[in-house]
Amino acid sequence: MANYWAIAIGINQYQLFQPLSCAQADAEALEDFLVTEAGFLPKHCLLMTDTSPPIGDRSTYPTKENILLLLEDLAATSWQPEDYLWLFFSGYGVNYKGKDYLMPAEGNPEMVQETGIELRSLMQSLQLADLNVLLLLDINRAFGTQADAPVGEETIELAQELQLATILSCQPEQFSHESSELGHGFFTAVLLEALRSGNGSNLADLESYLSLIMPKVCHHHWRPVQNPATIIPSRQQVILPKLAIESDLQAEPVIYPEESFAIARAAPPLDDYPKTSAERGRWGEATVNSSQQVKALKVEKSKNQQRKESAQPMAETSLGVNSSGRFIPTSSKGYVSRLPANQPSIPFWKQFILWGGGSLLVAGLIAVVFLRNQETFKIKQISSTSPNANASDVYDGLRLRTPPVRLKNQSSAQITTSSESKNRNQAVLDLAKMSLRQTQASDLGMAIATARKIRPGEPLYDQAQENIKIWSQMILDLAEGRAKQRQYASAIAAARLITKDEAPYAKAQAAINLWRLEGKQYVSNKTLLDAANALIKSGQASTYNRAIEVAKKVPAGQPGFDSAQKSINKWSEKILDMAKRRATEGDRNAAIATAALVPEETGAYEDAQDAIQKWQKK
Repeated sequence: MANYWAIAIGINQYQLFQPLSCAQADAEALEDFLVTEAGFLPKHCLLMTDTSPPIGDRSTYPTKENILLLLEDLAATSWQPEDYLWLFFSGYGVNYKGKDYLMPAEGNPEMVQETGIELRSLMQSLQLADLNVLLLLDINRAFGTQADAPVGEETIELAQELQLATILSCQPEQFSHESSELGHGFFTAVLLEALRSGNGSNLADLESYLSLIMPKVCHHHWRPVQNPATIIPSRQQVILPKLAIESDLQAEPVIYPEESFAIARAAPPLDDYPKTSAERGRWGEATVNSSQQVKALKVEKSKNQQRKESAQPMAETSLGVNSSGRFIPTSSKGYVSRLPANQPSIPFWKQFILWGGGSLLVAGLIAVVFLRNQETFKIKQISSTSPNANASDVYDGLRLRTPPVRLKNQSSAQITTSSESKNRNQAVLDLAKMSLRQTQASDLGMAIATARKIRPGEPLYDQAQENIKIWSQMILDLAEGRAKQRQYASAIAAARLITKDEAPYAKAQAAINLWRLEGKQYVSNKTLLDAANALIKSGQASTYNRAIEVAKKVPAGQPGFDSAQKSINKWSEKILDMAKRRATEGDRNAAIATAALVPEETGAYEDAQDAIQKWQKK
């Protein structure tokens, strides 16, 4: 049975950023809800805030080193494939040189790469762990940093690429808000309300509720609109242990937009958000009432006559408002629009001109599209009506070709090589005819799916099978190239597109297992190296010595070993440079003590020993 885990990180007091007001309360409230109401085991819910207690002898103060080492330990000793993980972060985020970073307590806005937690590396490590991940990122934007793009853009792209369920508190161009009245950030307050009111049974319901309520809260508190950004690979994924058990016993009811709206109207306003456990009883009563309203609404919708009567309000809803003039989101991202209630009527002759002109424009566009795709239409007609079509007929961009003619004095090896080259060129050409790219594994997968529609006995079957063989090998080649660049998560995602029916399947599966192991090793070793970097303080030789000892833990032969060795040699040179500088300043005793910190088996060790002997003779 899968286990449910949660890590809630909330940082109020930053060392080099302006303090936040509600981040710690956000993390504490979510952790409390998951344990007391959602069925998470207390030992599986880990809290990291400014004042959180240690876990055993391990500090939970949210530094970069503590966060990364905790994740590394859990991946190595606790997590199992298919476990569920909630990773919540409330604090500052920064985009630097196109990459998103979460900023830990000691994060430095002038040294983002060195002190921030790179989201790409974090998300790839979670993807490699084979977990059902839910990332909840309530990111505040830092002003006056080196950021050169809105934070969140890369995170959204990564979540889509790696297929990780991710919810950001706002769109990249927007800002997250806090409220002293609520005692929380807007995002966390609405998230908790959704979960407690039963609207977080699966990711689709949670997305709908957040998109509906967040703009209303912003309007209520006179703040700029904040729309959550959601990336949900599996919309029906159950995310809470208690609900997972219930879903095994009975199917979850579908909640339509108007039903969600009924829940929102019945739920207590966010100003009355319960801040203590004693107040949650009243909140529960409101939830029961809202559920009863939803049931009543479903009974009403079951009546055909009332379905007809509701047709007009639903049409208005599609434009952004319902019959009572309330705001309703028009998309999953929560964008909102309102039509004026007293909009003047347009004369009939103007409506006729507008509709007539619009109809002509649409007809013209359809004609252009039809003419441009006329050949495609003919192809589909031939393929569907003429099972005995000639070899020159085309199906979905694929063309049969006559077998190569063998020339005199031409060896079998030369013919085979030439044939393979021609087959590959033809496969690439067929790919281009379908407007697909040979550098994108997903496009190659689409081409293979298209070619599989050609059944045995149809004229182009042999060519389609040859193309499938070539395209599947191209996918594997792309995956291997990504693995060489240490992009293990992306490599595995590409190799998974190769199905059991394709020739490279066995090789792809073996590569996936190898890359999964190498990926875990790489993430683990990179975490060690990041922790080593975090120890370094400029001008303090002892910190470089400690960093070297941590970096030495990266095993030889594993991914990241070469990078660790380069860092070790660079840091040993730094120690020697500091020793030489102290010697030139006349402090030979300090110079000798500093040079002695250069460890053995490092690039600067022999030079350091020579320098020590020289200074001792003086």
